[in-house]
Amino acid sequence: MDIATIVGLVASFLLMIFGMVYDKGSVDFGRIEAFLDVPSMLITFGGSFMATMASCDSIGTFVGGLKSFGLATKVYEGSEGEMIQKVIDLSNTARKEGLLALEEAAQSIDEPFLKKGILLIVDGTDPELVRSILETELGCIEERHKGTIGFWEGLGSAGPAWGMIGTLIGLINMLKTLDDVSTVGPSMAVALVTTYYGSVLANWICSPIATKLKGNNAKEIQMKEIMVEGLLSIQAGENPRVIEEKLKSFLAPAVRDTIGEQEGGGEA
Repeated sequence: MDIATIVGLVASFLLMIFGMVYDKGSVDFGRIEAFLDVPSMLITFGGSFMATMASCDSIGTFVGGLKSFGLATKVYEGSEGEMIQKVIDLSNTARKEGLLALEEAAQSIDEPFLKKGILLIVDGTDPELVRSILETELGCIEERHKGTIGFWEGLGSAGPAWGMIGTLIGLINMLKTLDDVSTVGPSMAVALVTTYYGSVLANWICSPIATKLKGNNAKEIQMKEIMVEGLLSIQAGENPRVIEEKLKSFLAPAVRDTIGEQEGGGEA
C-alpha cells in the first residue's frame, strides 16, 4: 500500500476538519453542523457522479473507474534500475549461450510484457515485427490508462460545476424569500456549502488520484520502453556493455552508477 497517498488524503481531511472546528484558541465540534446539508450533498455529489456516469460508455466502465481508486493506493512494483539489470542479465545469457537459451530464462519471469518479447525473439520473429507488436501493446496499455485518468479528471471537473449549480439553486430560493431578512444569512450559507462540496470533491479526491495515476502510468510506460529497447538490442546481438549504457539513458544521472554494482554489470 502506498503510504504517501493514504497519509496525504487523511491528513488533508483532518486539516480541513480542524479549520472548521477551530475558533480563537478553542475547538468547537458543533461548528461542523454548519457544513452539513443533505440537499447540497445530493446536488453536488449526486449530480457529479451521475453526470460522469452519463459520459461513460457503460455502467461497467463507470464502476471500473470508481474501482481504480484502489490503484492509486498501491505502490508500483519494480523499478527502472531493477529492470535494466534484468535485461543486462538476459543479454549476458544470450551472449554466452545464444538466443534460444532465453526461452528457459523466460520461465522465471513474472512480467508478461517482457516474457512475451523474449518468446518472440526466441521464435525468430523479425526485429521490426517484434518492435511493432510490443509498441502496439504498449500504446493500448497507455490508452487504457488514459481512460482511467480521464474518469477522475472528468469527475474533478464536474464537482465544482455542480457545486455552482447548487449555489445558484440556493440563491434563487433565497431571493424568493428576500422579504424575510432573517432567512438571508442561513440561505446564503446553504448556497455556498454546495460550492464547498464541489471544491472538496475536485481538490481533495479527484485531482490527487488523477495525478497519482498519471505518475504510475508514466513509470509503467518507461519500464516497458526499457524492455523494448533492451530486447531489440539483445536480438541485434549488441554487446551487453553497450546495452547497459543505452538503457541507462532512461535514468536520472544520480542513479545510473547504481546499475550493475552488485551484479557486475554487462559483460564485454
